[in-house]
Amino acid sequence: MDEPVNASEVLLESPTFGARELSELQRAVATSPRDVRVACTSLRGRVDVDDASDRDLTALGIALHLLSDHNAAVTWLGRATGNGLANLYRGQSLVALQRYEEAVQAFTDAVADSSVDRIEVSLMRAGAIRLAGRIDEAEALLRENARVAVTRADYSYQMGCILSDRGDTFGAIEYFERAGDMDAHHSGALFRLAALNASFGNDEEAIQLYERALSKPPFYLGSLINLGLLYEDAERYDAAAFCFRRVVEFDPNHQRARLYLKDIEASGEMFYDEDAVRRERESEQVLGTPLADFELSARSRNCLERLGLDTLGDLTSITEAELMASKNFGETSLKEVRVILESRGLEVGEHVEDKRAPPQKVRREDLSDEQRAIYDNPVADLNLSVRARKCVSRLGIASIGELMNRSPDDLLSVRNFGVTSLNEIRQQLAEMGVSLRND
Repeated sequence: MDEPVNASEVLLESPTFGARELSELQRAVATSPRDVRVACTSLRGRVDVDDASDRDLTALGIALHLLSDHNAAVTWLGRATGNGLANLYRGQSLVALQRYEEAVQAFTDAVADSSVDRIEVSLMRAGAIRLAGRIDEAEALLRENARVAVTRADYSYQMGCILSDRGDTFGAIEYFERAGDMDAHHSGALFRLAALNASFGNDEEAIQLYERALSKPPFYLGSLINLGLLYEDAERYDAAAFCFRRVVEFDPNHQRARLYLKDIEASGEMFYDEDAVRRERESEQVLGTPLADFELSARSRNCLERLGLDTLGDLTSITEAELMASKNFGETSLKEVRVILESRGLEVGEHVEDKRAPPQKVRREDLSDEQRAIYDNPVADLNLSVRARKCVSRLGIASIGELMNRSPDDLLSVRNFGVTSLNEIRQQLAEMGVSLRND
């Protein structure tokens, strides 16, 4: 077993910061991000001066990048002068912040330093160009370096991303799988493959891929979130909670992870009482028993038929006063009904409070032209998270119109569906100008 890494020694005491220190820092982040964050705090005090060394600025910035604190990473790495390694990681943090044009420039600056792997930097630069929307330019740069880069996992990954952006999903999968074969820990390719498998319903495969993607930093926080949701869906609550807690360790202000963690802690306390479920089913069968199965006088039977009462359940949903108000229904008929119900452990009117007016359906013809245009669109158009999408699927909801005809209580009745998912659906529907029933 590898010896644990002392993050303070790597960041504060090592006189240089190169490949060895970077590898040790990655191990430290993977095992104890809190210790690394503490060491960063100490190092920050040393670099918060005008004449801070490039070594300290680079070490601090890369550590913050690995901790997914990208804004801070960009700040400190930007102060390092003429440092290819600093520019390389600054570019990666800028990509994470979706500042793609700045990332392109950072990678361009990094290439000027002969100490960095120029092919690696060129591949990352192509990725930033693609994300900036210049797909043809990105592909041209990849092909320009193909002769020496084709054996690199990142080359296959970037080509897969280009095919994915152009709508060639299966071509993209082939490249992502090739990248995963070349580098078993390529987080980008594994993340893409995991997300695709989850969208196809291959949850077990998706879980395995996300786990591989999280085998070494820098971690995709999206991988941790998605893996946690898949664990939760598989009722592996402890594993799900671990994922959400780890996100909070990296980003204490990550509201989505905190909300999911709160939901998972509530979900972890949930359980199904099989005996209760069995009793409920038996009760439903009893309530559905036809009155024709019982011996009733002709007068009682005719009165019940006139009232539209056909089952035992119907008798529990009407009051004795309502029965007695019916023509020709007297005390003798009431006694007959009581005897029948008592034989099955029931009483007249015991479920009167359970009667509800049927919910008002959201009809297409009552909607505006814009709302009608999306009524029959698939729920997939909402781009929901894994958890929300699967809970909606459990309810058999396929279209946005069907979702609009569900109430918040309908959704919250589904296992693992919490307030976070409800708010997500509300927001997605609101952006389309519609809402849930009764919302």
